[in-house]
Amino acid sequence: MEQISICIIDDHKIVREGLVELIQKLGDIKVVYQFESGEAFLDAIPLQQKPDLYILDYSMPNSNGIDVLKILEKKEEEYKVLLLTQHFDEDIINLAYRFGARGFLNKNCSAQELKFAIDKIVTIGYHNITEILKRVKHHDAFSAIKKYNKIVLSDREHEFLTLVCAEEEFTYEQMSAQMGLSVKSLESYRANLFERYQIKSKVGLVLFSFNNKLTEPFL
Repeated sequence: MEQISICIIDDHKIVREGLVELIQKLGDIKVVYQFESGEAFLDAIPLQQKPDLYILDYSMPNSNGIDVLKILEKKEEEYKVLLLTQHFDEDIINLAYRFGARGFLNKNCSAQELKFAIDKIVTIGYHNITEILKRVKHHDAFSAIKKYNKIVLSDREHEFLTLVCAEEEFTYEQMSAQMGLSVKSLESYRANLFERYQIKSKVGLVLFSFNNKLTEPFL
């Protein structure tokens, strides 16, 4: 794998410096940007070099992590965010997923947990799909995801969506092998679903399937 580029958004300098020092010890991962506030980060978009992953602090003055995610959704078509929080507040975590976060970690996490989350989000697209599935089944924060009276999916689109929602956390390479298609073909199915149903992320595809009862494990 090529070196993973990271952008850190955190209002505490000591936390940013600690993350940089920690990340430097994780292998092929490099911090290419640091921002001390959500506003400074959003004002800088589009960045000259788009990072593979944004590590975003939740507890920041003026604009917290959720506020940043809401605006980032309007500025970027595709982005990967790992949210850091000191407290596992159910509403915060559910809203983070609702607005496009790909995973979350407690700030007390170990180096191994951080590296695992970074690798998962960059290679698969999200960290811990089982956690997302549990939350979309039991929380009203996702009720804003649109429900459709009529949805028409081709057999291949339905097969693709089923694999996206599987708890095995398949990569696109694994899905393409199972479907006997190229990754490029899968990306075409994804792009068509995104455009047709106003979806912006893999998590959005899971929520789309859940709210409209389209695939296992939501049937």
